[in-house]
Amino acid sequence: QVQLVESGGGLVQAGGSLRLSCTYSYASGTISRINVMAWYRQTPGNERESVAALTSDVLTAYEDFTTTSYALSVKGRFTISRDNAKNTLYLQMNSLKPEDTAVYYCNFYVLSTIGDWHNYWGQGTQVTVSS
Repeated sequence: QVQLVESGGGLVQAGGSLRLSCTYSYASGTISRINVMAWYRQTPGNERESVAALTSDVLTAYEDFTTTSYALSVKGRFTISRDNAKNTLYLQMNSLKPEDTAVYYCNFYVLSTIGDWHNYWGQGTQVTVSS
């Protein structure tokens, strides 16, 4: 079981910036590796969409998050990063637009120590960008 807690959402004017944080925790000995650490967003009536992701190479013996991907709509404006020492995933959002308004979710895809894969979600944090 992985616990994900997002924070940092709020109301901002167009052109402004916000930094979302996702603090994660799990019981020792339950997780073998984290394959994907990602941010999604969702607006009412629409499906959840991927915004940014860090992916580790499952062929390596350690979690090497060498692959970063972004949705075209946020590329160049958003930056995903992590602080391993603080067990925190970030999403720096710059040059925000009204269309970025959504509930933002943290997502982890992990391999348990018993060999099965699990998808975990945080509770979400609202981001509202006014024009």
